[in-house]
Amino acid sequence: MNVLDPTIQFQHLQTQLRERWRNVVEFDTSEADIIVIPSLSIDQRELSKIEGFLHYEERLLFSLIRLRNPRTRLVYVTSQPIHPSVIDYYLQLLPGIPFSHARDRLLLLSTYDSSLKPLSQKILDRPRLLDRIRQAVNPDRAYMICYNSTTVERDLSIQLDIPLYALDPVLLNWGTKSGSRQIFAESGVPHPDGSELVWTAKDLAVATAELWERNPELQRVVIKLNEGFSGEGNALFDLRPLGEYKPGVISHEQRVSKIYDRFAHLKFEAKTETWENYGGRIPELGAIAEAFIEGEHKLSPSVQGRVTPDGEVEILSTHDQILGGPSGQIYLGCRFPADESYRMRIQDMSLQVGRTLATKGALERFGVDFVAVKREDQWEFHAIEINLRKGGTTHPFMTLKFLTNGRYDLSSGLFYSQHGRPKYYMATDNLQKPQYCGLLPNDLMDIIAHYGLHFDTSTETGTVFHLMGCLSEFGKLGLTSIGNSPQQAEDLYRRVVKAIDDETKPSIDLQQISAMRWNSGY
Repeated sequence: MNVLDPTIQFQHLQTQLRERWRNVVEFDTSEADIIVIPSLSIDQRELSKIEGFLHYEERLLFSLIRLRNPRTRLVYVTSQPIHPSVIDYYLQLLPGIPFSHARDRLLLLSTYDSSLKPLSQKILDRPRLLDRIRQAVNPDRAYMICYNSTTVERDLSIQLDIPLYALDPVLLNWGTKSGSRQIFAESGVPHPDGSELVWTAKDLAVATAELWERNPELQRVVIKLNEGFSGEGNALFDLRPLGEYKPGVISHEQRVSKIYDRFAHLKFEAKTETWENYGGRIPELGAIAEAFIEGEHKLSPSVQGRVTPDGEVEILSTHDQILGGPSGQIYLGCRFPADESYRMRIQDMSLQVGRTLATKGALERFGVDFVAVKREDQWEFHAIEINLRKGGTTHPFMTLKFLTNGRYDLSSGLFYSQHGRPKYYMATDNLQKPQYCGLLPNDLMDIIAHYGLHFDTSTETGTVFHLMGCLSEFGKLGLTSIGNSPQQAEDLYRRVVKAIDDETKPSIDLQQISAMRWNSGY
């Protein structure tokens, strides 16, 4: 490989992070120029299953809170301009910093391009925009942060000659469905029985049959596209209607043939998915078959950690995820922290995972998703996925951290504010109702002000909103409700929902209209 090889160039840039990395995650008084590239560089056909996905670029707006450091400058790039009132909202959250001072240190740039291409590629396609970004920062103190790291983010880092605090994309396989299973096996962490990665529907049928044969009592199988996102690439295959084809009754070949025929009856997590489309993605993305964990009392905790440029593994947070969809595999929101009866155990298992990732050269964020099932008063855990990117639990936790300047206590799994109070929250990316459509960001600000729903810096409680750009078109909103107890956090969350519901309910319903017409003689 020659010195112009992009992998070598990128790795050289990343060595600079060893000197700069603490500025990435800690607030201090040192100078830093931060370039935020919130590109969702994920298979765009999979991403398009999520309503309003383009506005998910707003999820990293918590990064604006870094401007509380008076010597920090920040460049935030998006596909489309962000509504000014949304920016004002975040800057008003900054404690002890005049609004105008923070605004002068923030440069907002846009590609004015709403196409399906990842934002990072849109930037690379615009040489003048690249020049504008270069001119806005001091390269000796600058670094980039992103949502997830791919070869496109690597190329952008090289073009800007700015180090990227994120995973080297040559290691992306460890964050896929099949790669996660390999890491769990190497780490000695329990995980469901499943298959190797396959690339055809026929091989997937074989893998499913073999999985059933190893587990004759298995009732359901999860089929996963190897690079699915937020559970949208998952489908459920029900074995129970195939009783006459169970292991020991007919031949392996007959079982494979029947399973293949039944793929047309998969229950997809994505609302609009079909087998015709899904089956066509298998040769592109690969797929695995995995045992579905049954249980009446089942939860979905997750752990978030990071690998520092020094190779240290740190646990950042734990959550109980709120899942939805036809079989409960789509991420909707979370509660922090995870249940105290098991959060220390999942922390320990995730540390094992993080150490394995560190030996392979991983850097920055990683998340581990679990299924927890209670059987006879004992929790049983199965690790099901690793995410090597920022996820749905990242921005709520970082919002809490930056607003309170507090710390996560590894020994208890609790987060304490500077005043020594434990903090809790309930968060979602998916508060979505049809009647919310048409609400503008300014309308939401009016509701927040009228009902007193804002975050109160004096009590360090209240609600912080995000994804406000989704509201008008998709009736979709994100929020993080922070309290001094789990119950207070949930009460604040419910209060927000009730307030928005009250403000968007029709002033007169259809029955009243019909009655008025009847009484008027129509």
